[in-house]
Amino acid sequence: MKTGFKIILFVFALGLMVCSRQPVKAQCAQCAATVETNAKNGGNAAKGLNNGILFLLGAPYLAAGVVGFIWYKKYRRKNVDLNIRKEKLHLN
Repeated sequence: MKTGFKIILFVFALGLMVCSRQPVKAQCAQCAATVETNAKNGGNAAKGLNNGILFLLGAPYLAAGVVGFIWYKKYRRKNVDLNIRKEKLHLN
C-alpha cells in the first residue's frame, strides 16, 4: 500500500470514530444506584468511589516510575572517562 493511501485510510477511520461516539456509563448499574442513593441522603460514598478510581489510575504509573528509577540507579555508568578530541568539527 502506498503511504498516502494509508494516511487517508487512517484519517477516515479516526473521523468515523470521533463522529460515532456515544456516551457510556463507566459503572455497573448496582454501583451507580448505590452511589446515587447515598449522595441523595447526604453520604460521601461518591467521594470514596472517586478516590478509589484515582488510586487505581495512579498505581500503574507509580509502579512504572519506581521500576524506572531503580533501573536508572542500577545501570547508569559512573566515572566514565570520555576521550573527546579538542579539535573543532567542520560540518560543512
